[in-house]
Amino acid sequence: MSYKVSEQRRPLPPGPKGPYSENASRSPIERKVASPANVFKSAGSGRSADSVSSIRNGIDSMSLRGRGVVGLDNMGNTCFMNSILQCLIHTETLKHDCKRIESLKINPSSRSKGQVIRSFAKLLEKAWSEDSGDVSSALREFRRSIIKFAPSFAGNNQHDSQEFLVFLLEGLHEDVNTVSKKPIYTEDISDDLSVPEKAKESWKRYNSRENSFIIDTFVGLLKSTLTCQVCKYQSVTYDPFFDLSLPIPKKFTSSYSSSCTLQDCLSDFTSIEVLDGYEKPRCARCKKAQTCTKQFTIERFPKILVIHIKRFSVRNRYSKLDTKVNFPLTNLRLKDFASDEQQASGRKFSYDLYGVSNHMGSAISGHYTAYCKSGSDWHCFNDRSTSDLSESRVVSSNAYVLFYQLND
Repeated sequence: MSYKVSEQRRPLPPGPKGPYSENASRSPIERKVASPANVFKSAGSGRSADSVSSIRNGIDSMSLRGRGVVGLDNMGNTCFMNSILQCLIHTETLKHDCKRIESLKINPSSRSKGQVIRSFAKLLEKAWSEDSGDVSSALREFRRSIIKFAPSFAGNNQHDSQEFLVFLLEGLHEDVNTVSKKPIYTEDISDDLSVPEKAKESWKRYNSRENSFIIDTFVGLLKSTLTCQVCKYQSVTYDPFFDLSLPIPKKFTSSYSSSCTLQDCLSDFTSIEVLDGYEKPRCARCKKAQTCTKQFTIERFPKILVIHIKRFSVRNRYSKLDTKVNFPLTNLRLKDFASDEQQASGRKFSYDLYGVSNHMGSAISGHYTAYCKSGSDWHCFNDRSTSDLSESRVVSSNAYVLFYQLND
């Protein structure tokens, strides 16, 4: 197991909004995983006329093919939304769950009163119907519900696709959360419990407050182990996540032509980190701040694993990393990054890719597209345009958010 000395990490929201945005001057935000409890922060990349022109060069512009291969109108810098929607449209389990939306009870505490989930379900239905001619009206209805739910999406402001995804999943879940009155826990989970018992109790408590098919599909559980280097006392905590935000290791960011693998990013994310100096945490046994090590591992593997590749520089808010991250289309095995308890289970924790949200351009200006798998074929979705895509083109330096489905 490799060790690394802790540094002051302050990962940015993935790219600033435009120079005229009210959020353009916001400071970096400490963020290693996207928690389902996080509040949405707009931060994205918009649309560049030059990049759009080059992307569309040679693309077969067919806006409506039906059966999932459907273009989506750009309603003014909404490429970030279209990119994510295409990936969710091609999420098979989500498609089947939304078919029964009429039979689901809307949570009375939901801020949208069910408008977000209903308009989203209608969009999925139109996208997969043989006659997809009404998909544009369904998309407009969906956007209206989002704007009503979150007025920050009104107008033509630019946003980030990954941040929009987390916000949307939280909104969908809130509509169909089966818990109306959330219990309040005033005591921490007892240290007398074994590690497996702590994991079980952590998920039980979370599920007692947040319970829906969105949670069942997208949410995983991250294990954080803090070890005191003086007395060797271990503190174990668990945090739910909608996506894993993976840094690109420093040694692969020095040149434009550099490349790494998704396994490199996962190894960096789960490596042991030394907390020393002003970062020393307080040891519960020593009763004072001590040098500790910290490590993340995955305790619960979601059915749909969303991986966010951090492409925007920690040090320079207006810099984007173009490092090519090579990722497998099939059989992504994550056993090496599982907690000790999960590794002992004998499962492979293998995933297959089915969707990619791509970002082209800089941190200030850019454009989003999506690559999605329908059946055995890959397709490129560039707003209203769609085209067939060969597997050899799926992996690129533009890949930003990856969608994997558990297959074991």
